[in-house]
Amino acid sequence: VFAADSTSPEPVARPNILVIVGDDMGYADVGFHGAKDIPTPNLDALASGGVRFTNGYVTGPYCSPTRAGLLTGRYQQRFGHEFNPSGTENGLPVTESTLADRLKAAGYRTALVGKWHLGNQPAMQPQQRGFDEFYGFLGGAHSYVEAKGILRGTTPVDSITYTTDDFGNEACSFIERNQEQPWFLYLAFNAVHTPMDATNDRMEKFTGEADMKRRKYDAMMLAMDEAIGKVQAKLKATGQSERTLIAFFSDNGGPTMNGTTTNGSSNAPLRGSKRTTLEGGVRVPFVLSWPGQLKPAVFE
Repeated sequence: VFAADSTSPEPVARPNILVIVGDDMGYADVGFHGAKDIPTPNLDALASGGVRFTNGYVTGPYCSPTRAGLLTGRYQQRFGHEFNPSGTENGLPVTESTLADRLKAAGYRTALVGKWHLGNQPAMQPQQRGFDEFYGFLGGAHSYVEAKGILRGTTPVDSITYTTDDFGNEACSFIERNQEQPWFLYLAFNAVHTPMDATNDRMEKFTGEADMKRRKYDAMMLAMDEAIGKVQAKLKATGQSERTLIAFFSDNGGPTMNGTTTNGSSNAPLRGSKRTTLEGGVRVPFVLSWPGQLKPAVFE
């Protein structure tokens, strides 16, 4: 991997790779896109110190297909994954190689923390698809406060606190434990997908918001930003910031239209919603950050 130009520092041979994915975020709901009611200082810092793409697009308008496209590097229509899996038999075809497969073969330690949504069958689960470690859930949505369905590897966990906090803490643990080798971490939050579970302390920060769904959404976005801040702090504390390439984006646009499960998000000024191929369904917040290698920039 080479530096952006000849004046940049020496290239990092095998950088760590951290891919952070938000779930069902609205295009307008981060400070670097103009949000005023939700503080996202950690995401804003990532954007101001990195490369922000105002025209970032995902490959589909809902969850599983975009994740299939991300992890395979192929349009999901090429292998019949243009829809969310139905039933328990379907998922990412085992004939497809994943980014984790390839990086593991190149000597990376690999982990998925959070949402999978690419198949429940044993052969389709994360540790059969290139991930050394897995902490999270297999389906498309999950309670933020109930442990049932949360796995470490293939073993159910006994208890959780709040998934957004727990996923951030698990990511920090992985970073701490793998300082001596290159790693790939896929940090896939279920925030801000339904159900609308928010912590009381964060809800209290948004008492000025009269709409209860939006208030919960604001609190859930704040939780994700705080978790990402913890991850950034851990990279810095362990001296790994300048050898870690970070990508952040949402898996699709916010679900805002009637007839869908809505979460209080906003895609302004875009038209459309999750489950549509209008701009609001597929155009998402997108940032790349690599201190010392990628110069801060905005691509319109």
